[in-house]
Order: sequence, then structure tokens, then C-alpha cells
Amino acid sequence: MALRIGGVRLVHDGWARFLVAEVMQADGTRITREIEDHGRAVAVLPYDPDRRVATLVSQFRAPVLYSDGPPTHLEVPAGLLDEGAAEDEARREAMEETGLRLGPLDFVASAWSMPGISTERMDLFLAAYGAQDRTGAGGGLAAEGEAVAVHEIPLRELAAMSRDGGLNDMKSLALLFALQLRRPDLFSDAG
Repeated sequence: MALRIGGVRLVHDGWARFLVAEVMQADGTRITREIEDHGRAVAVLPYDPDRRVATLVSQFRAPVLYSDGPPTHLEVPAGLLDEGAAEDEARREAMEETGLRLGPLDFVASAWSMPGISTERMDLFLAAYGAQDRTGAGGGLAAEGEAVAVHEIPLRELAAMSRDGGLNDMKSLALLFALQLRRPDLFSDAG
């Protein structure tokens, strides 16, 4: 017998859904596992290759504060996938949070963010921009309680932050590392 979900019980249904699943193991035993049913998400690292900077955001994150972290958290623009294509949703999030109008996106991966607890799978993108692409104020949506601060950070400084623990958001680290692999020239002294 193969592993399978025997049944699911809904525990909470709000911004996220919390479930308890009964898992039937190969040997016939039953175990339960909690699932945070969050769905699909997108994240994008906007970077300006001419000025060698990237735009990240910081905002309040209750789980980080609860876990003895700082009250705000530095990260790339990200959000839940609503109804559109992942690329369109990444552009929408970037505009809402940073005020940047992004053009072509460079797909990095579609990855499970926390496979031991969550259904969230995140599509990750890189996106080059220029000064002319800053068309809005950013800051997030007040209606959603977002108070997003926008940070334009030199790429070399961002790389140093990743080495010394100053950048500790998993999706942001993955995207920064992808950019370093794909465009090492942006992190060198030359140019």
C-alpha cells in the first residue's frame, strides 16, 4: 500500500486554512499531520543592472516578532497568487510594494517554501529595471494593513548582508544567490 491521505479535518479557515490530515502509511498505520493550506505565491527580486542596486521591502511580520525576531523583516516583494498568471501577480506585487513597473521576468524556480507544514509553493523571479520604471510610491495596500518600507540596496552590500546574517529571509536569499550565479558581473569591482 502506498502513502495516502485518508481524510482531512478543517481546524481554522481564515487568511490561511489549517487542516489535520490522517495519513495512511505504507505499512497500514495511521498518523496525523497538521497542514497550513496557504496555496500558491510569487516573489521577485527587482534589480537595476546599471546602478547595481536591488529593491527590497520591510514590513511587520507577526511570526518573526513572535519568534524573538525584529518587528520588521527585510525581504523581496512577494504575495499570494490571486487569479492571474504568476508573472502578472509578481509584477502586481512589485508595483504595490515598491512602486516599480516591471517588464520581462526571469523565472528562477517554483519551490515549496515549507514542505513539512505548508502547501505554499512559490514562483521565484528576477527582474531588471531602470530609473524610468519607478512609477509609483509603493508602500503596500493600506486596506490590507500593509505598511511597507522600500529599500534600494547596492548589490554588493546585499551580498555582504547574506554572508553576515543580515539578510535572513529564505526567498530573498534564494533569489539573491540566483542573481549572483546568473549575473556575477553585477557583484564585481569592475564596471
